[in-house]
Amino acid sequence: MQEILNAIQAGASGDEIAALAIPESYRAAYVSRSETGMWEGVESADKDPRRSLHVGEVATPELAPDEVYVAVMASAINFNTVWTSIFEPLPTFGFLDRLGRESVWGARHARDEHIVGSDAAGVVVRVGSAVRNWKPGDKVTVHCNHIDDQDPSAHDDSMLAANQRIWGFETNFGGLADLALVKANQLMPKPAHLSWEEAACNALCNSTSYRMIVSPHAGDLRQGEAVLIWGATGGIGGYAVQYVLNGGGIPVGVVSSPERAQLLRDMGCEHVIDRREAGYRFWKDEHTQDESEWRRLGKDIRGLIGRDVDTVFEHPGRQTFGASVFAAARGGKIVTCAATSGYMIEYDNRHLWMKLKRIVSSHFANYKEAWAANQLVREGRIQPLLSRVFPLEQTGDAALAVHRNEIEGKAGVLCLAPEEGLGIDDPEFREKVGEDRITLFRRTAS
Repeated sequence: MQEILNAIQAGASGDEIAALAIPESYRAAYVSRSETGMWEGVESADKDPRRSLHVGEVATPELAPDEVYVAVMASAINFNTVWTSIFEPLPTFGFLDRLGRESVWGARHARDEHIVGSDAAGVVVRVGSAVRNWKPGDKVTVHCNHIDDQDPSAHDDSMLAANQRIWGFETNFGGLADLALVKANQLMPKPAHLSWEEAACNALCNSTSYRMIVSPHAGDLRQGEAVLIWGATGGIGGYAVQYVLNGGGIPVGVVSSPERAQLLRDMGCEHVIDRREAGYRFWKDEHTQDESEWRRLGKDIRGLIGRDVDTVFEHPGRQTFGASVFAAARGGKIVTCAATSGYMIEYDNRHLWMKLKRIVSSHFANYKEAWAANQLVREGRIQPLLSRVFPLEQTGDAALAVHRNEIEGKAGVLCLAPEEGLGIDDPEFREKVGEDRITLFRRTAS
């Protein structure tokens, strides 16, 4: 891998990169099948990803015809890496074993180590025989929608594919590594004005937010619509705020500290709720929600914008879902992905059916949506949310910080890149976009 890195840094041609040998092993962050029982009896909040996430050499898998090897310069932490590391809601080796039973190529994934990571930016170093649109030397970002397009269900909207998976979570050979194995239809052009770590932090969360807010498959935002965004400075919430503002909507951002409230205002979000200052208690106890607190939230929203919100951008899950259903306007919708506070959801159905509200599910994005979201980053219309950067050896520390909600936006991870700030190929356009806009979350974190 050092030879490959040297070639990339020296500006080697695609032919020169293609001539380099692919190593038999490479450095990666992974969890081990033998340790899936290590957290027995431990509460989720007390599980420490530093114990389960290892960084070491792993064997290089064979390349399939529709795949490429990417030399990963940088990656990022997502909640699915945290879930993998604490083996919740279940160990991910079951996903790998099911994939392993599908085909000869799928069998490569059923290993005793799961190489994690669902974001990456890097350089293509080898392509399979069926790859047409990419070549060695191409600088790319990687989105995480992994599908087999031989299944008819994978067409029209590939997120409805019967075999749709999230790369690096439900498949092996993810992006928290020096080398990644990805399908050609996961590749997108790297934004030339961003560094490797800035480019690597966007694909999963940015694409997820694009589908939830912009795409007709989910949010289908109209100008003037108001959107309540939980965790509005988080990994997907921060992109959602940008999309609502770009689309002529009115974001109402919910955060948990004065510092996060100020960060939201610096992003251009005028209407901000500090839920910790407000002291909302949506649950009286483990089994009983408090409707009076839902009503207080609704009153606070109307105090800010003069009406109810048309859409709720919902991802915390159990903790907030009852309030989200209540807060949406008559005929409004709750667009939901994930459930970071619990996936067993409870809400008062009277507020849904009698006011003709809708719950719309959304999960990552198809290739067209991911490509469109990436294009907006390339055009400088959407900014990265990178706040902290860790070396690959400290993947466990990075995952722990995300697990403890200590990260604003995204935590980046340097893989092959020896330092931060490399990979910027268009400094003139970067200056036009604005350093202050690109690095807002970095400056706030520091």
